Amino acid sequence: MRKLILVSATSFEIEPTLQFLSEYRVNGQVYQLGNLQIQACITGVGMINTAFELGRCGAQQFDLALNAGLAGCFGNRPKGSVLNIVSDCLSELGAQDDERFLTIDELGLGQQQQVPEKPLLLNFLSQLPSAHGITVNTVHGHEASITALQNRLSPDTESMEGAAFFMAANRFGWTCAQIRAISNKVEKRQRETWEIALAISQLNQTLIKLLEELSIS
Repeated sequence: MRKLILVSATSFEIEPTLQFLSEYRVNGQVYQLGNLQIQACITGVGMINTAFELGRCGAQQFDLALNAGLAGCFGNRPKGSVLNIVSDCLSELGAQDDERFLTIDELGLGQQQQVPEKPLLLNFLSQLPSAHGITVNTVHGHEASITALQNRLSPDTESMEGAAFFMAANRFGWTCAQIRAISNKVEKRQRETWEIALAISQLNQTLIKLLEELSIS
């Protein structure tokens, strides 16, 4: 039997999956689905909350870690698209040198890019479009800063937790994956154009299928 930690910033984002799993509850937020034991971990929004909550779970011996949530998109991916985030980036961590941004790599203080050292290899997952994410404290909504960011990093998606998740998974040696559904375009804030219900529906359909695949693999 393998143990998986299912990580999401909010229960809202994965509520349909939690409802699906409720039939298989062992106790609390632990579920038994086939050959897979699943522990849900709702971290709260942002890198700090994610790092803290996963740090508290680090003493437990998980084989797999899965991060699921919503994201904004810099390109033209349709809203509701579910993507396999294969790399993430601490895009804001560094220093300003007048007009130039110095990454933590250039400063010799760490690593900006976060890539899974043990990526989850599953045929179902490989069929999802892959994407490169950035993780931010402030969601972008200003045209000039969006353009500057695209010129610097060419990201596909934006979240507030992904890079912290990958970093923690790498530190603990977990085989991991991150999936995100597109709820909105990264642009000047237009909340009325977001498709959150669609994104959550598509995310959870994919997430449930992924968990079912893992439970029999």
